[in-house]
This record gives sequence, C-alpha cells and structure tokens, in this order.
Amino acid sequence: MAKRDYYEILGVSREATEAEIKKAYRRLAMKHHPDRNKDDAESGMKFKEAKEAYEALTDADRRATYDRFGHDGMRGQPGGGGFSAEGFGDIFGDVFGDIFGGGRRGGRSQVFRGADLGYELELELEHAVSGDTVTIEVPTQVSCGDCNGSGARKGTEATQCTTCGGAGQVRMQQGFFSIQQTCPSCKGAGKVIHDPCETCHGRGRVSKTKKLSVKVPAGVDSGDRIRLSGEGEAGRNGGPSGDLYVEIRVKPHKLFERSGPDLSCEIPVSIATATLGGEVELPTLDGHVSLKIPPGTQSGKVFRLRGKGVSTVRERHTGDLFAKVAVETPINLTEEQESLLRKFDELVTSGGNRHNPRAGGWLDTVKRFFERISQ
Repeated sequence: MAKRDYYEILGVSREATEAEIKKAYRRLAMKHHPDRNKDDAESGMKFKEAKEAYEALTDADRRATYDRFGHDGMRGQPGGGGFSAEGFGDIFGDVFGDIFGGGRRGGRSQVFRGADLGYELELELEHAVSGDTVTIEVPTQVSCGDCNGSGARKGTEATQCTTCGGAGQVRMQQGFFSIQQTCPSCKGAGKVIHDPCETCHGRGRVSKTKKLSVKVPAGVDSGDRIRLSGEGEAGRNGGPSGDLYVEIRVKPHKLFERSGPDLSCEIPVSIATATLGGEVELPTLDGHVSLKIPPGTQSGKVFRLRGKGVSTVRERHTGDLFAKVAVETPINLTEEQESLLRKFDELVTSGGNRHNPRAGGWLDTVKRFFERISQ
C-alpha cells in the first residue's frame, strides 16, 4: 500500500510552520494515543503514522528532502517510522506538558492556572431588562503581597528542587514506556521553600474578598453568564489567574412572567366590565396603557399587546405582552346586592342559551353523555 503524504496525514498545508505542524500532531496524538484506544488497531496505526510525519516535518533537513523527493528520498533517513521508547517519551511529554502547564525542558517549573469562580447575581426584572452596573463582593484567593506570591519569607527565596532539578516533574522508566509525573518532593513547583512566608504560610496566596463592578447588559435572563477574565483565583508559581463567571438569576416579579422577549400577566376584570365592555388600566414596564375590553369577554381571554414585551441580549427586537383576563366573582355581598344578583340571574336564565351559550352547550353534552351510558 502506498504511503500517505505527510502533510495530508497531519492535515496541514505544505507551507505550514513548525508550530502549526506541532499543533496538528498534538490533536492527532491525543485522539489516537494507544492508551486511549487499546482495542482499536486502526487508531494505533494512525498514531504511528502521525508520529512518523511529525518527526519528518519538524526536522529541517528531512523536511527539505521530503519536499524535494517525497517518500523515496526518506529511505535510509534516521527516524523513518521507527518507534522508540525514548522518542515516544520526548514527543508525548512535550504534548502533555504544553497542554497541562508542566514544563520539563530548560529547567522550567510547573505553573498552575488559578481556579475559575462562580457567582450568582440576583436581579429585579426591571434591571435585567434595562441593564445595570452592580458591585459584588467575591471571596477568592489572591497573590500574597508580603512575598509577591513566592511563598518564601521576605528577604529569602525558594531553592531549586534537587529531586527534579527544578523541572517540577520526574521521569520514570516502566518497561517500554518512559512516564513523566509530578515531582513528589516539590509537588510540581520546581522549587523548595525552606523559610515560608508568615502571612501565607508558604502557599503564595491568601484569602481575600474582592469588590468588583459588573456591567450587566440590557436584556439578560436567568441562566445567562457574564465572564470577568482574570478575576478568579490567583495562579501558582506565576501562573495566570482564573476567570469569574457571574450567573444571572432574575427574581420572580409580582405582575409579570417572562418567556424570552415576551411578557405575560393576569388582569382581574369585574363581571359588569366583562359583560358590558369597558376599559382597564394595564401596567407595562414602560408605564400604564389602556386596554379595551369588548362586551361579552370571557374569563381566560388573552389579549396581545405588540411591542410591549422586552428585548434580549441575543435578539434585539422587542417582544409582546400577553394579558389574560380573569373575571372576578364578587364576595362579601350585602342582602340587597344578593337580592339584585338573584333577580338578574333569573332574568338571564329565562333567556335560555341566548345569554349563556357555553352553559347551555355544556348541559346538552352532559345530558347526551348520561343517556349513552344508561343504554
């Protein structure tokens, strides 16, 4: 079977830089590494194929030969697809070192990015819709000011770890494989503190509550998150700080319920207004509007007021307001009111289905139901 083109294997162009080649190899090595695909022979072959292409194209002389003569020119070249434990350890050590922040070449110690933090911010509906600037207090870990994050007492400094030589990692040979792991003496720091800082006790970080100003964009809703870069916990050994994620939670509103850009509410209407028609004052987030109630409006009727909803951070168009009518039954009536109401009911009932079409239709349905089950 003809060998595949090295550039095609890595998925890069022939003009790719060494950094682009290395990045492409990392991706393939992580995907097809034998430890992750123990029962997949095809992945094992793809891993060896990618390694061979990587070794050839990251060597300037071998790459020049390959570009000129192809695979024919690579015959007899060192590293042409051989699989050595040392080569595997070097290349894959670089891959995992770069990804997880550990360095071992050049005596570099491991650095650790600070942890990301989360904060739940409660907002009133009005503030979520219009946007706001809020000051929050977040407990976190910051770099110690007395030792500048080194962990060593002021005037002293940490010394290089003798176990790992300052690399923060040690290599152990286990049969065919060379395994790299965190140094047990310095815990990956690459340095050992003999005289720790009294303020942070050698940790290089201290607890602190930070006050932060959060700009909340207009239209946020529950579940939306705002990322504050670098406002998480401080890193270790010079590592970058994590991020702070502010998650929005909109408080329940006394009048409105929100569904994306739309609002809904319930409006109580008297029997007289629902029967004879009229107008009611309806609240919106922009102020009151007058809603016309047609004669004979039934409880549960929904009116749609276009453009009286809200906008969201993802959709700038304004939604609608849906007002649901709730016909209110009078309570605590006087004797005179009860008497008038009974007289009114008699007059309405005497008209049959003309005045109560829904009730008449319902009674007819009930009657047919019982007739059917009695047969």
